[in-house]
Amino acid sequence: MTFGEIPLDAAEGAILAHSIALPAGGRLRKGRRLSAADIETLRAAGLEHVTAARLDPDDLDEDAAAAALAADLGGEGISVTAPFTGRVNLHAEEAGLVRVDAAGVAAFNAVDEAITLATLPDYARVEPRTMLATVKIIPYGAPGLAVERARAARPLLELHPFRPLRVDLLLTETPGLKPSLLKKGAEAISQRLDRLGLRRGAQEVVPHRTEPLAAAVAASDADVVLILGASATSDRADVAPAAVVAAGGEIERFGMPVDPGNLLFIGALGGRPVVGLPGCVRSPALNGADWVLERLAAGLAVTSEDITAMGVGGLLKEIPTRPQPRSLQRADRPQRPRIEALLLAAGASRRMGGRDKLMEPVGGVPLLRHVANTLRRSRVDAVRVALPSDRPARRSVLEGAGADLVTIPDARDGMAASLRGALAAIAPETDAVLVVLADMPDVSTADIDAILAAYDADEGREIVRATTADGRPGHPILFGRRFFESLARLEGDVGARDVLRDAADFVVEVPTRGDAAIVDLDTPEAWSRWRAGREAS
Repeated sequence: MTFGEIPLDAAEGAILAHSIALPAGGRLRKGRRLSAADIETLRAAGLEHVTAARLDPDDLDEDAAAAALAADLGGEGISVTAPFTGRVNLHAEEAGLVRVDAAGVAAFNAVDEAITLATLPDYARVEPRTMLATVKIIPYGAPGLAVERARAARPLLELHPFRPLRVDLLLTETPGLKPSLLKKGAEAISQRLDRLGLRRGAQEVVPHRTEPLAAAVAASDADVVLILGASATSDRADVAPAAVVAAGGEIERFGMPVDPGNLLFIGALGGRPVVGLPGCVRSPALNGADWVLERLAAGLAVTSEDITAMGVGGLLKEIPTRPQPRSLQRADRPQRPRIEALLLAAGASRRMGGRDKLMEPVGGVPLLRHVANTLRRSRVDAVRVALPSDRPARRSVLEGAGADLVTIPDARDGMAASLRGALAAIAPETDAVLVVLADMPDVSTADIDAILAAYDADEGREIVRATTADGRPGHPILFGRRFFESLARLEGDVGARDVLRDAADFVVEVPTRGDAAIVDLDTPEAWSRWRAGREAS
């Protein structure tokens, strides 16, 4: 790749390195591949040179490189976003623990400075939608040979989902022990189990002596047995570990290099884990027992060697230089944003000569169902379809489409009424909405996913607009939460053009294939031309 100042006469096809504000308004954004029309626009603005990058024949552009690298990184249960500006993110599809091959990541990052991979720590606990890793190509392209060298021979990240194991809890008591202490311990442990999706089994209180505790351990048929003693365990020969051995089990490890949590022990009986909990589990603060429970819930073995390795990072105490919240809440991880599609299908179809354009066949199904299917195959989290009250056929063709149907009583008032009604139906936690017109058959699932991938509120990309391959603006358009109130105030049938004009600094454009972003079929003549074009191709 070459980079530097290029005369306009030689800049067609080069990648613009820095955004350029145009005197007549608008801007050409960095990363844009300059077309002949762009060159003329820049010339008219008085420019003679631009700073740009030009890829060598064996280079991959930033998006192609990022997509190729990310495709091999994650195992089952890990989803991969579409590339945008040289970045691809990997997200968890289920709650669990992520294993990271640290040596593999280091080798990946050592191949070429253009190629980077950042991940969560090994054994990080994650929820659905949590970002696990991000691939970023630093310049505007990467050498093809370097990409091939960096591609992993095996996944570098593996997600181990939490499993609904049944857990028995055995508590011991000594004479004079306050009942409130037993209750506090049981409640704190139950909360931990619930957070991990573990099932509560039997809960039993026995005297703090080896024989009755051994009998209770032997009688349990749960997947995991937890023991919380009335007194701290001081030695392998103390009551709780001795009871496990007396029941026919064995102790794998007593003590751990994690504070709080030092006095935990772990053993097994009949292949089932038995964990002696430290007294600190009565507090909701993070401790070593949480790390052990997380691994067991994820189906991972916990050996003496595993516990030995917990020492680095195992200082969890609340100290002035490292405050910890007194709760089990994990530090916030970046989350994949929740994006819902608003499919506007409440129009009157007035220009179709009595036919309903949304019922015209496309690929063997009515157009409305075709567009809904396209959205459901994409990475949107929900599809809300705005429908009029007087078109039962439209509602009928959406049966089984997995969409939420929203009736718009004032649909005749124009597109704004449909937008307001659909917007009112979204989930409260929605981060962005994708506004989709129902009469656009050529927008593909890949186009939708590319638009979703471009959204990033932290980087100011809060409106994402589809364009044609040559840059003409069209639909769909994604709006971040910041603009929900403005969308809800729209009136008439003008759409969101005023919002787009006033928020130009937040707009990023994503090209679609051909003219997909502007092909809408409103008339019989438009349908005839479109069908003729499909037959010709």
